[in-house]
Amino acid sequence: MHSNFSWNIRVYYEDTDAGGIVFYANYLKFFERARTEWLRTTGVNQQVLTQTHGVIFVVKSAALDYHAPAQLDDELNVTVVVRRLGRASIQFVQEAWRVGSGSPELLATGEIKVGCVSADTYRPCEIPSEVSGKMKTE
Repeated sequence: MHSNFSWNIRVYYEDTDAGGIVFYANYLKFFERARTEWLRTTGVNQQVLTQTHGVIFVVKSAALDYHAPAQLDDELNVTVVVRRLGRASIQFVQEAWRVGSGSPELLATGEIKVGCVSADTYRPCEIPSEVSGKMKTE
């Protein structure tokens, strides 16, 4: 598991479906939370970003592959790797691993593209240089 950032989460009952495994769409939530925590470690607060620069980050595209199911009470480690930092977008590769008992097992992988848009117009705009600078130091 090579990553720039990783974050642990526990699988709760609310994360599972009728079959007792994590509902497939919840991996998007896990990935989103990990990216938010990664931003915090770089010193970027999304509310402050909107207030001071008038921009927000939005998901433009997401492609996920599922490898094995997670179940209730599993401990997951979600990784965040910046594949490409552009002028107005960031491409991430993310993985969800089962950890805590035995050797880690890869559960899901995702390629997520996030765009920077104006909070007023929702049109693409450049990532503020002070923010992209913090992302480059990770």
